[in-house]
Amino acid sequence: MIYVLAVAAIVAVDQFIKFWAVSSLQYGGSVSLIPGVVHMVYLENTGAAFGIMKEMRYIFVAVTVIGLAAASYIIYSRKLTHPLAVWSVTMLAGGAAGNLIDRAFVGYVVDMFEFSFINFAVFNFADIFVTVGGVLFCSYLLFIHEKYTGGKKAPRRARV
Repeated sequence: MIYVLAVAAIVAVDQFIKFWAVSSLQYGGSVSLIPGVVHMVYLENTGAAFGIMKEMRYIFVAVTVIGLAAASYIIYSRKLTHPLAVWSVTMLAGGAAGNLIDRAFVGYVVDMFEFSFINFAVFNFADIFVTVGGVLFCSYLLFIHEKYTGGKKAPRRARV
C-alpha cells in the first residue's frame, strides 16, 4: 500500500507543477529557482529525452503502460524484496505515470526545469524520478541483487 501512495504522491506533485507551469509560464514566462544554475521555462515535448523520437506518442503510451504493468508485477509479486529494488521501481512507476498522463491526454509532456550553466535538456519532475529510479535500479542489479539473493531467485516474504 505504501508503494501505491508513493506513486500517487509523485504523480500528484508532478501534475501540480505541470499545471502551474502551463498557467504561469506558457506564454514566455521564466522563473529563476537558483540564479545561474536552474530556472523554469515552458516546453511541450512530443518526444523522449532530449526531444528524440518526436511524434511517436502512441509508442510511448504503449511502452509506458507495459512498463507500469511490469512495475506493478514486480512490486506486488514480491519477486524483489530488497528495499532499494522496490523503491527504485516505485520511483520509476511514479515518474512514468506522471508523463503518461500528459501523453495520453494532451499529446505531449510539459517540461519546465532548465539548467542555466550547461546546455542540457529541459525536463520535468516526473523525469527526475524516472532517471533516479532507473539509476538506483541498475545499481541494485549490478551491485546488490546477486549478493542479496545468493544468485538465486529473491526470497519470498510472507504476504500480509
